[in-house]
Amino acid sequence: MRPLLAVLATLCLFGNCPAQVPAFYKSVTSVTWIVEDIDKVRPAWVALGLKDIQEYPNMAEIAIYEGKPITIYVWQITGHLGSLNVDMIQPAEGQLNAYTHFLEKHGDGIFSIVHEVPTQAALEHEITRMRSKGVGVLQRVTIPKQGTTFVYFDTELEGKFNLGLVLRAETKKPMTGPQMISHFGFDVRDLPSVSLYWEKLGFPPLRIEHASSRADSRYREQPLSLDFSVGYEKYDQFTYEWIAAPSKPANIYADYLKTPHHEGIQHIGLPMTDLKQSITEYERLGYHVVQSGAWGDVGKPSSGEYAYIDTSGGVSVELLQSY
Repeated sequence: MRPLLAVLATLCLFGNCPAQVPAFYKSVTSVTWIVEDIDKVRPAWVALGLKDIQEYPNMAEIAIYEGKPITIYVWQITGHLGSLNVDMIQPAEGQLNAYTHFLEKHGDGIFSIVHEVPTQAALEHEITRMRSKGVGVLQRVTIPKQGTTFVYFDTELEGKFNLGLVLRAETKKPMTGPQMISHFGFDVRDLPSVSLYWEKLGFPPLRIEHASSRADSRYREQPLSLDFSVGYEKYDQFTYEWIAAPSKPANIYADYLKTPHHEGIQHIGLPMTDLKQSITEYERLGYHVVQSGAWGDVGKPSSGEYAYIDTSGGVSVELLQSY
């Protein structure tokens, strides 16, 4: 067998050198969450664990959108769900920018998953690298009062979300609380094409598996028998779970694809120590189970149960209990 380095060198000579992405992509720092009405969405997510909220009711962002300089006015709150920082933004009406375009196309939802870059040079280098792959900057935002720059790449059409970078005047310290979120869940129609797109940009291919619901699975209190595909990506804190499910029988993934959201981030996973008690608590708050099931021999190692809770903000919650 030829040494791996020799194989890689040969590939590079023929223009097929495997792409590499910068190390800062291994860790997620935050999500940019766009909503039409923060007052409506915030109470639900406070009840679900959003903490340490800071509010910026009339913030001006200096931006470049589609190559043109603009000023964006937003109402923003920041907080965290466990170790995940959340920037929830309500853009002012009557503006034309990436935020308002997202709302018009999808409604409320997570607009971008954001990674922190260490330096200005690293930011500019990655913009150049992505441009060489055919990906431009959708919107670049500077918040002068915070000394912060966000860059959102135009990856949504094929990648199903806008990849984001942030450069801060001072590096934001990672949250030290419990690992509240286990994964981001995406709903897509074609897993192989999504995997190939991110591979083209230097990210590892999805690990795609076939999955089937168990006999005790339920959708809106009715039995559910569902075969679907799942692709996995592992980051330092979270896993990305990409799901491609058929439209029939009715299921929560097909529901999402039928809404204005189409494809994108459909849910976040929240591990629980007592699933039944957690469901009771969420139902008391007015949030109900839409779909549920289990895997493995429940109660024994490598098994578990799950329940999807429908909430506000364009993103559902998957409660998980692993044994």
